[in-house]
Amino acid sequence: MKLLTQIARVLTGLLFAFSGFVKGIDPMGTAFKFGDYFIAFRFGFLDDLALPLSVLLCLLEFVTGMMLLSGTLVKPASWMAAIFMAIFTPLTLVLALWNPVSDCGCFGDAIILTNWQTFIKNIIIAVPVAFVFLRRNDETGVMPLKAGLNFTIAFIFLFLLFIRINIAWLPVIDFRPYKVGTNLAEAMTVPHDAEPDKYDIRFIYEKDGVQKEFTLNDYPADDTAWKFVDQKSVLISKGYVPPIHDFTLITAEGVDMTEQITRHQGDILLMVARRLEESDRDGLLKGYNLGMELQKRGAGFFIVTATAPDEAAPLVTGFNALYADETTLKTIIRSDPGFVLLHNGTVAAKWSYHNLPDNKEFTGDLNALALRTHKSAGNRLTAIASVLAILLAVSLTLPFRKHFK
Repeated sequence: MKLLTQIARVLTGLLFAFSGFVKGIDPMGTAFKFGDYFIAFRFGFLDDLALPLSVLLCLLEFVTGMMLLSGTLVKPASWMAAIFMAIFTPLTLVLALWNPVSDCGCFGDAIILTNWQTFIKNIIIAVPVAFVFLRRNDETGVMPLKAGLNFTIAFIFLFLLFIRINIAWLPVIDFRPYKVGTNLAEAMTVPHDAEPDKYDIRFIYEKDGVQKEFTLNDYPADDTAWKFVDQKSVLISKGYVPPIHDFTLITAEGVDMTEQITRHQGDILLMVARRLEESDRDGLLKGYNLGMELQKRGAGFFIVTATAPDEAAPLVTGFNALYADETTLKTIIRSDPGFVLLHNGTVAAKWSYHNLPDNKEFTGDLNALALRTHKSAGNRLTAIASVLAILLAVSLTLPFRKHFK
């Protein structure tokens, strides 16, 4: 029974830690998902709480998982896991039945699940969680209270630092289709042999006051006594959808510039500001200054926004402005404003306004600048992951040290 307890505790801990970790990589994405739920349930007045709730959810899930994995404060962690499942299992059933938001966001953008898949996943997870809760008084592999408190505080501090870095400097891992290395034109292309959507098409005809449904194979084409009434199409299976299928850039005059941007040979810097009137002021000033420098050198620079053209006009004077869907811009980059460097239509680098390089670095070979940025993001992830791994490894040994004395 003790072995089963340990296995259940490890499985539950891994699931909670993973769920919190992938959300913590992209806390802004989780905040956007909260916003979607607020809209669906008509709680729009809670929009300002979206990011704090996102941080809290990421933190609680990750720390609960780490506490169960390492044996720190197992009783409180068991209660937390049980409360999570008691709240979210019925909630995901409601979402599956109603489907107000297509993806629950339980694993961020790392793993996309439908609402029914999420509900089934929660039913499965509830089994080890219930076992852990019922066996919460088992002291096997549980470290002393003082050590448990210290390690829990360390987990909280390090993970909050991790979340803060991902908010300020963009996610260290990008799970979205606009990640560095993506060629936009290729990601938008539908292969010639791609599977199309399949529909069941029915025709409704009427004869002598009686209506009847027909298929394409048996409808009364030659019988004039039947009168056409209606047609209905039911989607049977979804066909191929390219990774990027909602990316459109237009000018204020309505000219579609998507192909010119995605197939441009050379470098283009996009300053993405979802709502210019709400974007960070300091970030916009950085972007304006950089944009003026690039335009002086003849380099490509565009401001991309979801602000209505007439409202945006005073804020984009002197710059090339393009307009796009706000949800698309949130997907492209989480920072507002954020900066995307395209090289021959491929995403070469992405920056938040917090870590945007100085203007003088945007000279010469911009690919070198992009590589430095990419390497820096990898180093941040490696450093924090290493510290968390070492902390977990040390914590796992504490409850069993007495066996080696």
